Amino acid sequence: MITVLGMGADGWTGLAEGSRRRVLDAEVVLGGARHLDLLPPALDQIRRSWPSPLREGLPVLLEEYADRRVVALASGDPLVSGIGSTLIELFGPEVVEVIPALSSVALARARMGWPAESVEVLTLVGRDEHAVLRTLAPGHRLLVLSSDETTPGRVAALLADAGYGGSVMTVLGDLGSEDESRQESRAVDWSGDAPQLHVLALDLIGPGVGSWAAGLPDDAFESDGQLTKRDLRASALARLAPQPGQLLWDIGAGAGSVGIEWMRAHPTCRTIAVEADPGRVDRIARNAQRLGVPALSVVEGRAPDAIEGLPSPDAVFIGGGATADRVLDACLAALRPGGRLVVHGVTLQTEATLATAYANHGGELTRVQIEHASPIGTFTGWTPARMVTQWAWTKEGAS
Repeated sequence: MITVLGMGADGWTGLAEGSRRRVLDAEVVLGGARHLDLLPPALDQIRRSWPSPLREGLPVLLEEYADRRVVALASGDPLVSGIGSTLIELFGPEVVEVIPALSSVALARARMGWPAESVEVLTLVGRDEHAVLRTLAPGHRLLVLSSDETTPGRVAALLADAGYGGSVMTVLGDLGSEDESRQESRAVDWSGDAPQLHVLALDLIGPGVGSWAAGLPDDAFESDGQLTKRDLRASALARLAPQPGQLLWDIGAGAGSVGIEWMRAHPTCRTIAVEADPGRVDRIARNAQRLGVPALSVVEGRAPDAIEGLPSPDAVFIGGGATADRVLDACLAALRPGGRLVVHGVTLQTEATLATAYANHGGELTRVQIEHASPIGTFTGWTPARMVTQWAWTKEGAS
Protein backbone atom coordinates (compact mmCIF):
# COMPACT_ATOMS: atom_id res chain seq x y z
CA MET A 1 0.00 0.00 0.00
CA ILE A 2 1.23 3.49 -0.92
CA THR A 3 -0.15 6.36 1.13
CA VAL A 4 -0.26 9.65 -0.78
CA LEU A 5 -0.43 12.51 1.69
CA GLY A 6 -1.47 16.01 0.68
CA MET A 7 0.51 18.86 2.23
CA GLY A 8 -0.55 22.49 2.23
CA ALA A 9 1.66 25.51 1.66
CA ASP A 10 2.12 25.72 5.45
CA GLY A 11 4.09 22.48 5.23
CA TRP A 12 4.80 20.23 8.20
CA THR A 13 3.20 22.56 10.76
CA GLY A 14 -0.13 22.44 8.92
CA LEU A 15 -0.43 18.64 8.99
CA ALA A 16 -2.82 16.98 11.42
CA GLU A 17 -1.25 14.86 14.14
CA GLY A 18 -2.38 11.65 12.46
CA SER A 19 -0.78 12.65 9.18
CA ARG A 20 2.48 13.57 10.93
CA ARG A 21 2.52 10.17 12.57
CA ARG A 22 2.05 8.43 9.21
CA VAL A 23 5.05 10.28 7.81
CA LEU A 24 7.30 9.54 10.80
CA ASP A 25 6.26 5.87 10.89
CA ALA A 26 6.96 5.33 7.19
CA GLU A 27 10.07 3.43 6.19
CA VAL A 28 10.26 5.31 2.87
CA VAL A 29 9.10 8.85 2.11
CA LEU A 30 8.89 10.00 -1.51
CA GLY A 31 8.29 13.52 -2.76
CA GLY A 32 9.67 16.59 -4.43
CA ALA A 33 12.74 18.21 -2.92
CA ARG A 34 10.61 21.08 -1.63
CA HIS A 35 8.34 18.77 0.33
CA LEU A 36 11.14 16.60 1.69
CA ASP A 37 13.01 19.67 2.95
CA LEU A 38 9.99 20.60 5.08
CA LEU A 39 10.17 17.40 7.15
CA PRO A 40 11.93 17.08 10.50
CA PRO A 41 14.88 14.65 10.73
CA ALA A 42 13.99 10.97 11.15
CA LEU A 43 16.49 8.22 11.92
CA ASP A 44 16.70 5.24 9.57
CA GLN A 45 14.06 6.65 7.22
CA ILE A 46 14.73 6.54 3.49
CA ARG A 47 13.81 9.74 1.66
CA ARG A 48 13.83 9.84 -2.13
CA SER A 49 12.94 12.52 -4.66
CA TRP A 50 10.73 11.68 -7.62
CA PRO A 51 12.55 10.09 -10.54
CA SER A 52 12.95 11.83 -13.89
CA PRO A 53 11.27 11.04 -16.19
CA LEU A 54 8.52 10.49 -13.65
CA ARG A 55 6.12 8.06 -15.31
CA GLU A 56 8.85 5.77 -16.60
CA GLY A 57 10.81 5.82 -13.35
CA LEU A 58 8.00 5.25 -10.84
CA PRO A 59 7.52 1.49 -11.39
CA VAL A 60 11.24 0.84 -10.93
CA LEU A 61 11.43 3.04 -7.83
CA LEU A 62 8.41 1.51 -6.11
CA GLU A 63 9.47 -2.03 -6.99
CA GLU A 64 12.64 -1.32 -5.02
CA TYR A 65 10.54 -0.63 -1.91
CA ALA A 66 7.70 -3.10 -2.54
CA ASP A 67 7.99 -4.59 0.98
CA ARG A 68 8.29 -1.25 2.83
CA ARG A 69 5.78 1.21 4.31
CA VAL A 70 5.77 4.04 1.74
CA VAL A 71 4.38 7.56 2.06
CA ALA A 72 4.36 9.88 -0.93
CA LEU A 73 4.05 13.63 -0.35
CA ALA A 74 2.01 15.86 -2.65
CA SER A 75 0.75 19.42 -2.79
CA GLY A 76 -2.80 20.01 -1.57
CA ASP A 77 -5.20 17.47 -3.05
CA PRO A 78 -3.06 14.76 -4.74
CA LEU A 79 -5.91 14.05 -7.16
CA VAL A 80 -6.03 17.60 -8.55
CA SER A 81 -3.46 17.42 -11.33
CA GLY A 82 -1.20 15.66 -8.82
CA ILE A 83 0.96 12.62 -8.20
CA GLY A 84 -2.00 10.72 -6.74
CA SER A 85 -3.65 10.56 -10.16
CA THR A 86 -0.47 9.20 -11.75
CA LEU A 87 0.07 6.55 -9.07
CA ILE A 88 -3.53 5.31 -9.30
CA GLU A 89 -3.28 5.15 -13.09
CA LEU A 90 -0.09 3.10 -12.88
CA PHE A 91 -0.84 0.82 -9.92
CA GLY A 92 -4.61 0.92 -9.35
CA PRO A 93 -6.77 2.37 -6.56
CA GLU A 94 -6.55 -0.81 -4.49
CA VAL A 95 -2.88 -0.14 -3.62
CA VAL A 96 -2.97 3.66 -3.39
CA GLU A 97 -4.47 5.43 -0.39
CA VAL A 98 -5.00 9.19 -0.77
CA ILE A 99 -5.25 11.60 2.16
CA PRO A 100 -5.91 15.06 0.69
CA ALA A 101 -5.23 18.49 2.10
CA LEU A 102 -7.22 21.54 1.07
CA SER A 103 -6.63 21.93 -2.66
CA SER A 104 -5.29 25.04 -4.35
CA VAL A 105 -8.50 25.06 -6.42
CA ALA A 106 -10.66 25.28 -3.29
CA LEU A 107 -8.45 28.01 -1.85
CA ALA A 108 -8.53 29.96 -5.11
CA ARG A 109 -12.33 29.78 -5.29
CA ALA A 110 -12.54 31.00 -1.73
CA ARG A 111 -10.21 33.95 -2.38
CA MET A 112 -12.14 34.93 -5.52
CA GLY A 113 -15.59 34.30 -4.03
CA TRP A 114 -16.47 32.05 -6.97
CA PRO A 115 -18.93 29.18 -6.37
CA ALA A 116 -17.66 25.82 -7.61
CA GLU A 117 -20.49 25.44 -10.12
CA SER A 118 -19.55 28.74 -11.79
CA VAL A 119 -15.92 27.85 -12.53
CA GLU A 120 -14.06 25.64 -15.01
CA VAL A 121 -10.69 24.26 -13.91
CA LEU A 122 -7.90 23.78 -16.46
CA THR A 123 -4.44 22.38 -15.78
CA LEU A 124 -1.46 23.63 -17.77
CA VAL A 125 1.05 21.67 -15.69
CA GLY A 126 3.37 20.22 -18.32
CA ARG A 127 0.89 21.12 -21.09
CA ASP A 128 0.56 23.55 -23.96
CA GLU A 129 -1.01 26.82 -22.84
CA HIS A 130 -3.01 27.05 -26.09
CA ALA A 131 -5.54 24.77 -24.37
CA VAL A 132 -6.87 27.98 -22.78
CA LEU A 133 -8.26 28.99 -26.17
CA ARG A 134 -10.83 26.19 -26.12
CA THR A 135 -12.45 27.73 -23.04
CA LEU A 136 -12.99 31.24 -24.42
CA ALA A 137 -16.53 32.52 -23.92
CA PRO A 138 -17.77 35.91 -22.69
CA GLY A 139 -18.44 35.91 -18.94
CA HIS A 140 -16.80 32.52 -18.43
CA ARG A 141 -14.66 31.96 -15.30
CA LEU A 142 -11.55 29.83 -15.37
CA LEU A 143 -9.07 28.64 -12.76
CA VAL A 144 -5.76 27.69 -14.36
CA LEU A 145 -3.28 25.43 -12.58
CA SER A 146 -0.11 27.03 -13.91
CA SER A 147 3.05 25.25 -14.95
CA ASP A 148 5.44 27.88 -13.58
CA GLU A 149 6.01 31.61 -13.13
CA THR A 150 5.98 32.21 -16.90
CA THR A 151 2.43 30.90 -17.43
CA PRO A 152 0.55 34.19 -16.79
CA GLY A 153 2.59 36.07 -19.37
CA ARG A 154 2.06 33.40 -22.02
CA VAL A 155 -1.67 33.15 -21.28
CA ALA A 156 -2.03 36.96 -21.33
CA ALA A 157 -0.50 37.10 -24.82
CA LEU A 158 -2.86 34.39 -26.09
CA LEU A 159 -5.90 36.16 -24.64
CA ALA A 160 -4.90 39.48 -26.17
CA ASP A 161 -4.38 37.91 -29.60
CA ALA A 162 -7.81 36.23 -29.39
CA GLY A 163 -9.65 39.47 -28.61
CA TYR A 164 -9.82 38.74 -24.88
CA GLY A 165 -7.30 41.35 -23.77
CA GLY A 166 -9.89 42.93 -21.47
CA SER A 167 -10.15 39.76 -19.40
CA VAL A 168 -9.24 40.18 -15.73
CA MET A 169 -6.30 38.02 -14.64
CA THR A 170 -5.71 37.38 -10.94
CA VAL A 171 -2.52 35.60 -9.91
CA LEU A 172 -3.00 33.93 -6.51
CA GLY A 173 0.46 33.02 -5.24
CA ASP A 174 1.52 30.55 -2.52
CA LEU A 175 -2.06 29.96 -1.41
CA GLY A 176 -2.41 29.02 2.25
CA SER A 177 1.11 30.11 3.24
CA GLU A 178 2.45 33.12 5.10
CA ASP A 179 3.74 34.42 1.75
CA GLU A 180 0.35 34.34 0.05
CA SER A 181 0.04 37.07 -2.59
CA ARG A 182 -2.46 38.48 -5.08
CA GLN A 183 -1.88 40.39 -8.32
CA GLU A 184 -4.65 41.60 -10.62
CA SER A 185 -4.47 43.01 -14.13
CA ARG A 186 -6.20 43.06 -17.48
CA ALA A 187 -4.62 40.53 -19.83
CA VAL A 188 -3.57 43.23 -22.28
CA ASP A 189 -1.78 45.11 -19.48
CA TRP A 190 -0.06 42.16 -17.80
CA SER A 191 3.60 42.79 -17.06
CA GLY A 192 4.05 41.39 -13.57
CA ASP A 193 6.30 38.74 -12.08
CA ALA A 194 4.33 35.76 -10.81
CA PRO A 195 5.51 33.46 -8.02
CA GLN A 196 6.41 29.97 -9.16
CA LEU A 197 3.55 28.42 -7.18
CA HIS A 198 0.26 30.04 -8.07
CA VAL A 199 -3.24 29.60 -9.46
CA LEU A 200 -4.35 31.90 -12.28
CA ALA A 201 -7.97 33.08 -12.08
CA LEU A 202 -9.46 34.38 -15.34
CA ASP A 203 -12.67 36.37 -15.64
CA LEU A 204 -13.05 36.22 -19.41
CA ILE A 205 -14.21 39.29 -21.33
CA GLY A 206 -14.38 39.14 -25.11
CA PRO A 207 -16.42 38.13 -28.16
CA GLY A 208 -18.10 34.82 -28.81
CA VAL A 209 -15.48 32.92 -30.80
CA GLY A 210 -17.21 29.62 -31.43
CA SER A 211 -19.47 27.12 -29.76
CA TRP A 212 -18.48 23.74 -28.39
CA ALA A 213 -21.35 22.38 -30.48
CA ALA A 214 -20.34 21.13 -33.91
CA GLY A 215 -20.20 23.48 -36.87
CA LEU A 216 -17.60 26.22 -36.46
CA PRO A 217 -17.53 28.68 -39.38
CA ASP A 218 -15.31 27.51 -42.23
CA ASP A 219 -13.07 30.58 -41.86
CA ALA A 220 -12.15 29.44 -38.35
CA PHE A 221 -9.79 26.99 -40.06
CA GLU A 222 -6.73 27.67 -42.19
CA SER A 223 -7.26 25.60 -45.34
CA ASP A 224 -6.07 24.96 -48.89
CA GLY A 225 -9.60 23.96 -49.86
CA GLN A 226 -9.44 20.45 -48.38
CA LEU A 227 -11.95 21.16 -45.65
CA THR A 228 -15.13 19.40 -44.53
CA LYS A 229 -17.53 22.32 -44.77
CA ARG A 230 -19.55 23.56 -41.83
CA ASP A 231 -22.94 21.92 -42.46
CA LEU A 232 -21.43 18.59 -43.50
CA ARG A 233 -19.07 18.70 -40.52
CA ALA A 234 -21.99 19.23 -38.14
CA SER A 235 -23.85 16.31 -39.75
CA ALA A 236 -20.83 14.03 -39.46
CA LEU A 237 -20.12 14.92 -35.83
CA ALA A 238 -23.77 14.40 -34.88
CA ARG A 239 -23.35 10.80 -36.03
CA LEU A 240 -19.82 10.36 -34.68
CA ALA A 241 -21.29 11.38 -31.29
CA PRO A 242 -18.26 12.57 -29.24
CA GLN A 243 -18.16 11.08 -25.73
CA PRO A 244 -15.80 12.01 -22.85
CA GLY A 245 -12.45 10.24 -23.06
CA GLN A 246 -13.07 8.65 -26.45
CA LEU A 247 -10.67 8.52 -29.42
CA LEU A 248 -11.39 9.53 -33.02
CA TRP A 249 -9.40 8.63 -36.09
CA ASP A 250 -9.73 11.42 -38.68
CA ILE A 251 -8.60 9.73 -41.92
CA GLY A 252 -7.60 12.00 -44.81
CA ALA A 253 -7.89 14.86 -42.36
CA GLY A 254 -7.24 17.79 -44.74
CA ALA A 255 -7.44 20.84 -42.47
CA GLY A 256 -8.27 18.67 -39.44
CA SER A 257 -11.64 20.30 -38.86
CA VAL A 258 -13.59 17.18 -37.85
CA GLY A 259 -10.92 15.96 -35.43
CA ILE A 260 -10.53 19.42 -33.93
CA GLU A 261 -14.25 19.83 -33.31
CA TRP A 262 -14.38 16.31 -31.82
CA MET A 263 -11.79 17.41 -29.23
CA ARG A 264 -13.53 20.73 -28.57
CA ALA A 265 -16.68 18.81 -27.59
CA HIS A 266 -15.08 17.72 -24.29
CA PRO A 267 -11.62 18.34 -22.80
CA THR A 268 -10.94 14.59 -22.52
CA CYS A 269 -11.81 13.73 -26.13
CA ARG A 270 -8.79 12.66 -28.21
CA THR A 271 -8.04 12.67 -31.93
CA ILE A 272 -5.44 11.08 -34.17
CA ALA A 273 -5.50 12.80 -37.57
CA VAL A 274 -4.03 10.86 -40.50
CA GLU A 275 -2.87 12.96 -43.46
CA ALA A 276 -0.42 12.21 -46.26
CA ASP A 277 0.37 15.76 -47.40
CA PRO A 278 3.20 17.33 -45.32
CA GLY A 279 1.85 20.86 -45.78
CA ARG A 280 -1.54 19.81 -44.50
CA VAL A 281 0.06 17.99 -41.56
CA ASP A 282 1.60 21.29 -40.45
CA ARG A 283 -1.67 23.12 -41.11
CA ILE A 284 -3.64 20.68 -38.94
CA ALA A 285 -1.25 21.32 -36.05
CA ARG A 286 -1.64 25.09 -36.45
CA ASN A 287 -5.44 24.85 -36.57
CA ALA A 288 -5.52 22.60 -33.51
CA GLN A 289 -3.32 24.97 -31.54
CA ARG A 290 -5.29 28.08 -32.51
CA LEU A 291 -8.62 26.45 -31.65
CA GLY A 292 -7.51 25.28 -28.22
CA VAL A 293 -6.81 21.56 -28.73
CA PRO A 294 -3.00 21.44 -29.05
CA ALA A 295 -2.88 17.82 -27.83
CA LEU A 296 -4.35 16.59 -31.15
CA SER A 297 -1.98 14.01 -32.62
CA VAL A 298 -1.13 13.99 -36.34
CA VAL A 299 0.24 10.96 -38.19
CA GLU A 300 1.78 11.68 -41.58
CA GLY A 301 0.97 8.92 -44.04
CA ARG A 302 -1.78 7.13 -45.93
CA ALA A 303 -4.27 4.65 -44.57
CA PRO A 304 -4.30 1.72 -44.18
CA ASP A 305 -0.54 1.55 -43.60
CA ALA A 306 -0.50 4.70 -41.42
CA ILE A 307 -3.13 3.35 -39.02
CA GLU A 308 -1.37 0.08 -38.24
CA GLY A 309 -0.45 -0.07 -34.57
CA LEU A 310 -2.55 2.95 -33.55
CA PRO A 311 -4.77 2.69 -30.45
CA SER A 312 -8.21 1.30 -31.28
CA PRO A 313 -10.68 4.11 -32.01
CA ASP A 314 -14.15 4.73 -30.63
CA ALA A 315 -15.06 6.59 -33.82
CA VAL A 316 -13.64 6.98 -37.32
CA PHE A 317 -14.24 9.71 -39.89
CA ILE A 318 -13.06 9.14 -43.46
CA GLY A 319 -13.16 12.42 -45.34
CA GLY A 320 -11.02 11.23 -48.21
CA GLY A 321 -9.52 8.03 -49.56
CA ALA A 322 -12.38 5.63 -48.84
CA THR A 323 -11.85 3.88 -52.20
CA ALA A 324 -8.19 3.09 -51.47
CA ASP A 325 -7.50 -0.60 -51.08
CA ARG A 326 -8.32 -2.03 -47.62
CA VAL A 327 -9.00 1.37 -45.99
CA LEU A 328 -12.67 0.81 -45.23
CA ASP A 329 -12.19 -2.80 -44.12
CA ALA A 330 -9.28 -1.80 -41.85
CA CYS A 331 -11.33 0.91 -40.17
CA LEU A 332 -14.34 -1.37 -39.70
CA ALA A 333 -12.12 -3.97 -38.07
CA ALA A 334 -10.29 -1.49 -35.84
CA LEU A 335 -13.40 0.11 -34.34
CA ARG A 336 -14.19 -0.79 -30.76
CA PRO A 337 -17.59 -2.38 -30.04
CA GLY A 338 -20.20 0.37 -30.08
CA GLY A 339 -17.88 2.53 -32.22
CA ARG A 340 -19.19 4.85 -34.92
CA LEU A 341 -17.95 5.25 -38.49
CA VAL A 342 -18.84 8.11 -40.86
CA VAL A 343 -17.58 8.26 -44.44
CA HIS A 344 -18.07 11.09 -46.94
CA GLY A 345 -17.82 10.68 -50.70
CA VAL A 346 -18.26 13.04 -53.65
CA THR A 347 -17.22 10.83 -56.58
CA LEU A 348 -19.20 8.11 -58.34
CA GLN A 349 -16.52 5.61 -57.36
CA THR A 350 -16.76 6.47 -53.65
CA GLU A 351 -20.55 6.50 -53.85
CA ALA A 352 -20.47 2.97 -55.29
CA THR A 353 -18.14 1.86 -52.48
CA LEU A 354 -20.49 3.29 -49.87
CA ALA A 355 -23.56 1.76 -51.52
CA THR A 356 -21.87 -1.65 -51.34
CA ALA A 357 -20.89 -1.09 -47.68
CA TYR A 358 -24.48 -0.10 -46.89
CA ALA A 359 -25.80 -3.22 -48.62
CA ASN A 360 -23.36 -5.46 -46.72
CA HIS A 361 -23.43 -3.85 -43.27
CA GLY A 362 -26.51 -1.66 -43.01
CA GLY A 363 -26.29 1.65 -41.19
CA GLU A 364 -27.49 4.95 -42.62
CA LEU A 365 -26.87 6.11 -46.20
CA THR A 366 -27.65 9.76 -46.88
CA ARG A 367 -27.19 12.19 -49.72
CA VAL A 368 -26.58 15.74 -48.56
CA GLN A 369 -27.13 18.69 -50.87
CA ILE A 370 -26.32 22.16 -49.54
CA GLU A 371 -27.23 25.41 -51.34
CA HIS A 372 -26.21 28.92 -50.32
CA ALA A 373 -27.76 32.21 -51.34
CA SER A 374 -25.42 34.32 -53.47
CA PRO A 375 -25.67 37.26 -55.91
CA ILE A 376 -26.89 36.71 -59.46
CA GLY A 377 -26.35 40.08 -61.03
CA THR A 378 -28.52 42.48 -59.07
CA PHE A 379 -30.60 39.61 -57.68
CA THR A 380 -29.99 36.71 -55.30
CA GLY A 381 -30.18 33.03 -56.10
CA TRP A 382 -29.16 29.63 -54.82
CA THR A 383 -25.68 28.26 -55.53
CA PRO A 384 -25.43 24.49 -54.96
CA ALA A 385 -22.34 22.91 -53.46
CA ARG A 386 -21.15 19.51 -54.63
CA MET A 387 -23.48 16.75 -53.44
CA VAL A 388 -22.00 14.48 -50.75
CA THR A 389 -22.91 10.88 -49.99
CA GLN A 390 -22.61 10.04 -46.30
CA TRP A 391 -22.51 6.54 -44.85
CA ALA A 392 -22.85 6.23 -41.06
CA TRP A 393 -22.52 2.90 -39.26
CA THR A 394 -22.31 1.71 -35.64
CA LYS A 395 -20.47 -1.45 -34.68
CA GLU A 396 -22.45 -3.92 -32.60
CA GLY A 397 -21.59 -4.46 -28.96
CA ALA A 398 -21.32 -2.35 -25.81
CA SER A 399 -18.90 0.55 -25.94
